[in-house]
Amino acid sequence: MQVLIDFVLHIDSHLVTIVNSFGDLTYLLLFAIIFIETGAVILPFLPGDSLLFAATALSAKPEYGLHVWIFVGLFCLAALLGDSLNFYLGRHVGMALRKHRFFGKFISDEKMAEAEHFFEKHGNISITLARFMPIIRTFAPFVAAGSNMPYKDFIRYNIIGNVAWVAICCSAGYFFGNIAFVKEHFSLVVIGIIVVSLIPAIVSFAKSKIKKQV
Repeated sequence: MQVLIDFVLHIDSHLVTIVNSFGDLTYLLLFAIIFIETGAVILPFLPGDSLLFAATALSAKPEYGLHVWIFVGLFCLAALLGDSLNFYLGRHVGMALRKHRFFGKFISDEKMAEAEHFFEKHGNISITLARFMPIIRTFAPFVAAGSNMPYKDFIRYNIIGNVAWVAICCSAGYFFGNIAFVKEHFSLVVIGIIVVSLIPAIVSFAKSKIKKQV
């Protein structure tokens, strides 16, 4: 876990190492991380927003030979396929996966409850909104499938959320990621991104707790 935390907080320097070591395979590696973040269900702690931000910041620097539009296309596809796999798992092996002796350890009941409450409160639009919320976005497709949401409805809201998420994160990284202040305080920027993205989920969960106590 310490290695993962270090990777997330210093993702800019780690990406430089990856690019220098793997060249064009960097695209495939980052595609896999975004795909697995939601597709695997049990790995919600993988970087998402910060990865898009850092990757497109590097693509703005010619010396790395990375292309921002390739990242945009791959990230959209990775998010779409990952969420679709997550939905499939929720529809066909949902409860079995949650009760499994091994995999069940990685599916937090508390986080799942937050996702369920978020889905119940906001309805179908929660699929779009959840894409901007780390952890919640990993469980949202799973919960939607378990609630018998038709896939055609899910994919429509999912595409809107994925395109908006990739557009915002990649634009921010490309245009602001190489500003001197951002580069010098990148770890703080990453923490800020994570905190801001978690605020809606925290507020929603806190409100639900207060209502239950009243």
